[in-house]
Amino acid sequence: MNLPETPVNVAAQHLLAVDLGLHTGLALFGHDGRLKRYSSQHFGNRAHLKRAVLALLHEMPAPSYLIVEGDRAMGEVWAKAAMRVGAVTRFVSAETWRPSLLLPREQHSGADAKSHALLLARQVIAWSNAKAPTSLNNDAAEAILIGLWGVLQLGWLSALPAELRRR
Repeated sequence: MNLPETPVNVAAQHLLAVDLGLHTGLALFGHDGRLKRYSSQHFGNRAHLKRAVLALLHEMPAPSYLIVEGDRAMGEVWAKAAMRVGAVTRFVSAETWRPSLLLPREQHSGADAKSHALLLARQVIAWSNAKAPTSLNNDAAEAILIGLWGVLQLGWLSALPAELRRR
């Protein structure tokens, strides 16, 4: 992943994964590799997104790492805000993280991948002992999986936990 480890208090490190768009999924992971919180936000337009991003980052534990997938222009808004809080940013594509978490048969189409992402995200939520969702949308589910991929890349988890492995 080429993200340097921050030498300061590793236990205080967090990773924020963002599935970009006007409908944005967010997933915050702790250094233990477990999901701490997740949500979905709707930004009516790019100007609203720019105003909201820094505030969102200040509402949560400061991330050490930010991983974003989606529209690069929107990603730059997040990257600039992340830099202001001292986070390292990495842009990824679905083609980068999906093969690590989903089986080939689960990725035949974008709709298949999103459907299976919802199932796996629910498993990540349960495995992490995070609050169960009343509803879970594709944006939040994909942010959760982007974050799971990220903690694996950082070595916060040495391997995908058995409870989350696809068969």
